[in-house]
Amino acid sequence: MPNPAALELVALSKRYGATTAVDAINLRIAAGTYCCLLGPSGCGKSSTLRMIAGHEAASDGDIILGNQNVTDLPPARRGTAMMFQSYALFPHLTVLDNVAFALKMRGVDKTTRRSKASELLELVAMTPYAGRLPTQLSGGQQQRVALARALITEPQILLLDEPLSALDPFLRIKMRAELKRLQRELGITFIHVTHGQEEAMALADLVVLMNGGRIEQMGSPREVFNRPRTAFVARFIGGHNVIETSGGAIAVRADKLALYPGLGQAGIAGAVTDVEFQGTFVQVVIKTEAGDELIAHLGEAAFDARPVAVGDAVTATWDATQAHGLA
Repeated sequence: MPNPAALELVALSKRYGATTAVDAINLRIAAGTYCCLLGPSGCGKSSTLRMIAGHEAASDGDIILGNQNVTDLPPARRGTAMMFQSYALFPHLTVLDNVAFALKMRGVDKTTRRSKASELLELVAMTPYAGRLPTQLSGGQQQRVALARALITEPQILLLDEPLSALDPFLRIKMRAELKRLQRELGITFIHVTHGQEEAMALADLVVLMNGGRIEQMGSPREVFNRPRTAFVARFIGGHNVIETSGGAIAVRADKLALYPGLGQAGIAGAVTDVEFQGTFVQVVIKTEAGDELIAHLGEAAFDARPVAVGDAVTATWDATQAHGLA
């Protein structure tokens, strides 16, 4: 594989008529990074990925790959490869020929391209299926073939558009680990679009959370989770309560809330509306007197020490050092 290249987006925008899908974003992704573009539907993450790939023209701004401005280059000349959500395998070609297809289009001889395709199938553990057609494969197997096909051109950056969304939950977790392993082994930059917070947290070195066409926050998964900058980030990432106080909004992690029976404590009073056992913790939902909802994740020992049930009056408290101010 070639040396990985850094990617820089400079004031990059995408407009569709009067609608701005991506609004002058600036982003630098270091070489060899696993980056997840995260956010709700319509936030601009897929448009950003398609502009990097060259499948969408940028309305404004620049895309710099390594030391080259690739903004106006066609996809095949960018040093990127894209793996689509639908996998888009050719149904009439065998697994081997699907993987080798891009080299065939480049005029590479049959022996060489099939040899290279065989190497990639070995990498993704699909060698025994080389002679099968895509319809004879499971969803997870099709994904591996699509991944091998994207990698055969030796891209500097691999672009993945919601690659796990079509898989069942168990397989999604398994393939998540496979993607991370491959990225580490290959050493190239992966840019992965997802709307799944858990997926981004598990995979990324760099999480870029988008909202309304702009970057709301970026950083390592731990930075973004532990220090959300805004109420949007705290709510989207999950695991936080956004609480309005006299000094402004704060975020308190669900696992940092403590619950006490009755309304006599200093804190936020409310009534329990739901109790769910989640294995490693018990989730308790409280509706406050102001009508807001709080969620507490209590360890089994803490819950057993002060058990609560639906309808109970409780007070939620937290250590002031665990509260994080929001912009």
